[in-house]
Amino acid sequence: MSEIRLIVGLGNPGRDYEYTRHNLGFLTVQRLAEKIKLKFVLSSLTNGLTAEGTYEDKALCLLIPMTYMNNSGAAVHQVLSKKKLSPEEVLVVCDDFHLDFRRLRLRSKGSDGGHNGLKSVIQCLGTDQFVRLRMGIGQPADKKDVIDYVLDEFKKTEKVRLGTFIDQAVSCCLLCLEGGVRRAMDQYNGTN
Repeated sequence: MSEIRLIVGLGNPGRDYEYTRHNLGFLTVQRLAEKIKLKFVLSSLTNGLTAEGTYEDKALCLLIPMTYMNNSGAAVHQVLSKKKLSPEEVLVVCDDFHLDFRRLRLRSKGSDGGHNGLKSVIQCLGTDQFVRLRMGIGQPADKKDVIDYVLDEFKKTEKVRLGTFIDQAVSCCLLCLEGGVRRAMDQYNGTN
């Protein structure tokens, strides 16, 4: 398995979406950048923000696409092409309403699971062979309200534990970089 060189947080740009459930990928990758002291700047590689530097003496790029969730794959593809990376060197962080709130699921490949951001990445890369960290946001009471649910802010009771959840996801990303994806899967899958 290849080493991770690009970590992508999925979400939607703009203040209206900033603290919504669907922006959990953005929030996590922003916290990761703070933790490893990388600064986001407007990217010259794609429509997005990138933070570049080294971690564990290896080149690392963090990406927050500004393409909106459903077109995230275009930004990921452009960065991969310009940096000459393979899909196996990518870790995508996103929300997942199929998982209970605060559950993590790390996989080295797989379907989009109904997530439009992952669907876009798979379509643009032409493969599902990239690592993804899904972060559970729980399900809406009424399945017909999925769009409203993911675009809504976390409930007050969830916000109390949100920081700890994001920190846990950041730790999972760091373990992927330090010890490899398999080790991170063993440690973090199913935890909350």
